Amino acid sequence: MTMAQEILALTLEHLQLVVFSTFLAAAIGLPLGILLTRGSALRGWSLTLINIVQTIPSLALFGFLIPIPFIGGIGKRTAIVALVLYALLPIVRNTLTGILSVDPAVRESAIALGMLPRQLLWQVELPLAARTIIAGLRVAAVTTVGTATIAAAIGGGGLGVFIFRGVASVDTTQLLAGAIPAALIAITADGVLEWIEKRFSTA
Repeated sequence: MTMAQEILALTLEHLQLVVFSTFLAAAIGLPLGILLTRGSALRGWSLTLINIVQTIPSLALFGFLIPIPFIGGIGKRTAIVALVLYALLPIVRNTLTGILSVDPAVRESAIALGMLPRQLLWQVELPLAARTIIAGLRVAAVTTVGTATIAAAIGGGGLGVFIFRGVASVDTTQLLAGAIPAALIAITADGVLEWIEKRFSTA
């Protein structure tokens, strides 16, 4: 396999890690953020727990997950679990902040019009909170691109393979082969989500 072919293969592998883990984090974080807007008793300890995960160094978290049954081990599965945990905070926090920031007068008017809680959420709160929520997804996606490079340390693949190989052999070419595509993925993801965010702000 040539260098160009290996760069392409590992870039696609990196994209798979990022897209799948960000999608899973959104699938968990958005409902959790909505749930926390409905229950203040859960809010404090839930956010504290998610914040604690964020304070753990990424390589250490990958290592902590390896011996855990069912979700641990060497390979992509452990890497995805770790990436999902890291991506949760901005998604949950921005979903919570966005919905709680909806003007109470708007919410009261919707209730006065006879809207059910589900209608209030989907027709009023989520549309008004959309820009803030997308900003959280944007942060999560860009952060995940960088963190995913560490997946190579536990056999998760991706562009981190080049970076770790370059560090081990003090080879700048290998380092750049991993760093440049990862940076381009991050810039592209940030640009696309920024465009979507602006579309909601002008809607």
